[in-house]
Amino acid sequence: MRDVAELAGVSGQTVSRVANNIGNVAERTRRRVELAMEELGYRPNIAARALRSGEFRSIAVVAFGLETLGNIRTVSAIADEAARRSYAVELISIQHAPDEPGTADFSWAMRRLGQDAVDGIILILETSKSATAALELPSGVPAVIVDAGAAFDHPSVDANQEQGARLAVDHLLSLGHPTVWHIAGPPESNAAAARARAWRSLLEDADRLIPDPVIGDWTPDSGYAAGLELVARGGVSAVFAANDQMALGALRAFHERGVAVPAAVSVVGFDDMAESAQFWPPLTTVRQHFEIAGATAVTLLVDQIERREVPAGRRLIDTEFILRASTGPFGERPA
Repeated sequence: MRDVAELAGVSGQTVSRVANNIGNVAERTRRRVELAMEELGYRPNIAARALRSGEFRSIAVVAFGLETLGNIRTVSAIADEAARRSYAVELISIQHAPDEPGTADFSWAMRRLGQDAVDGIILILETSKSATAALELPSGVPAVIVDAGAAFDHPSVDANQEQGARLAVDHLLSLGHPTVWHIAGPPESNAAAARARAWRSLLEDADRLIPDPVIGDWTPDSGYAAGLELVARGGVSAVFAANDQMALGALRAFHERGVAVPAAVSVVGFDDMAESAQFWPPLTTVRQHFEIAGATAVTLLVDQIERREVPAGRRLIDTEFILRASTGPFGERPA
């Protein structure tokens, strides 16, 4: 800092103000100090700054894999909101939930976060097995959970999965379809379980046949295989796929087998991925507001970091039904 002050011809206090982004520095002076920092390769000491301010202006995001659309879009929304609030983000992707085989991944991440220069943690869960007491976060570190139904002693955020599934199934029944077949997500997923639970419950309440669901793994390939299986079953007129990617695969299977959508079979997805409006036909789906969930998670975490009281419990973000051309009234032609 002394070297920067000497090169820029200013006091050490002025260098400190520029390094810590504090006002009361003329723009020409600030620029002169910044140029001196660049020339000398000076970087502010983060640990020393934290000792003075009591915070690092950094949050950690731990995600159990980044393969799914929901996790990717949630991380993006968290990063955007964190940047807006002048927080940096440290991203850690691990493969195993805390009570699954290979928990060394999770334990290592938690030990690392207990030592890293972060003010708080946002944990993005996907598997239902994570909803156990095995989840232990570093003591004394503010935390928020982005999950799909698990209960923790921390604030959490989730899309209203069951509400979204009800919107999808109710739409198909309102078109006169006698029942709704389901392409479900993987059984270890909280989100998939919640959507399947709502699908089944609504059919039970309407006193409709409940067909055996076809299990997928969120990918278009599994949706394609599910679509072929549904065609082979026969009599399928309405399908609710647990995500848009599996719906895409099912649409291909129906097309290849000469089953017209929506004349012979109606299809609804879930997520409203950016490409859904470009499927053929454009996909009717349920929109998750990942940007709201991510921003809410950051808000809850920053409130804790800044020592405001934040009660534990879930904050549910409602979904939105998006009507496009892949659904239509029940007709006489069987699928």
